[in-house]
Amino acid sequence: MDPMLRYLSIGDFSRATHMTVKTLRHYHRVGLLEPAAVDPYTGYRRYTPEQIPTAQVIRRFRDLDMPLEEIQSVLTAPDLRTRNVRISAHLTRLEEELGRTQRAVTSLRDLLAPPPADAPAGIELRSVPATPAAAISEGVDARDSVAWLQGALGELYATLTAQNLTPAGHAGGIYADELFTDHRGQATIFVPCTAPIRPVGRVTSLVVPPAELAVITHSGPPSDADRAYGKLATYVTRHALAVDGPIREYYLVGQRDTPDTTQWRTQIGWPIFQTGSDT
Repeated sequence: MDPMLRYLSIGDFSRATHMTVKTLRHYHRVGLLEPAAVDPYTGYRRYTPEQIPTAQVIRRFRDLDMPLEEIQSVLTAPDLRTRNVRISAHLTRLEEELGRTQRAVTSLRDLLAPPPADAPAGIELRSVPATPAAAISEGVDARDSVAWLQGALGELYATLTAQNLTPAGHAGGIYADELFTDHRGQATIFVPCTAPIRPVGRVTSLVVPPAELAVITHSGPPSDADRAYGKLATYVTRHALAVDGPIREYYLVGQRDTPDTTQWRTQIGWPIFQTGSDT
């Protein structure tokens, strides 16, 4: 140890630079800020007053979230231009992170906000409880789905009548994603009923699981519901938190009620994780 140099103990250097002793030891291990001397017998670290400005630069860059290896590259830059280029690279990354954070904040505010004024008319958020029902479930081709739907509904209502059971709500359908993406998938048609149904033929007893849904009402036959689906998908993408799960439909007015298809009403439910104000 050079007796001509004025050394600071690691504790004094810590107080002078506002860096903890633990931090200084870590910076020594990674080679970012090495002590001026280390006692070979005790292992005590010693620093010089001339190292204080370097420590202050390191602390400042750490406050700006610069990784240690990048701080090292700045400190060892051969000239001012190279130094500024390396600092600018970190600035660019911070700006990109800020942009991502701002977009995340906007998305979270949208999720917590009440439905926007420009939302398509008739869209609402709804929590649906578990519902006992009579049901028919089969794999179906998309091109046959409308005919299959009407046949299944007829069979369900006929079975309820035969067993002296009264429907307890509107009939509905649960459709697996594959029915839309692959044009073949599992479809379930159900009619709520208060008493358990005795399974007959294709008809079985089912408890329709609870769900949180974004709902839109389509006017007309189910075969013309594509525009309503499009509006609902756009709304969910922008203003709700979509979750995996089957699409639901509820048949408020249909073939059993009137032959006039313009009078038919179908509610389409998109599964979501509900947030924001109650509606």
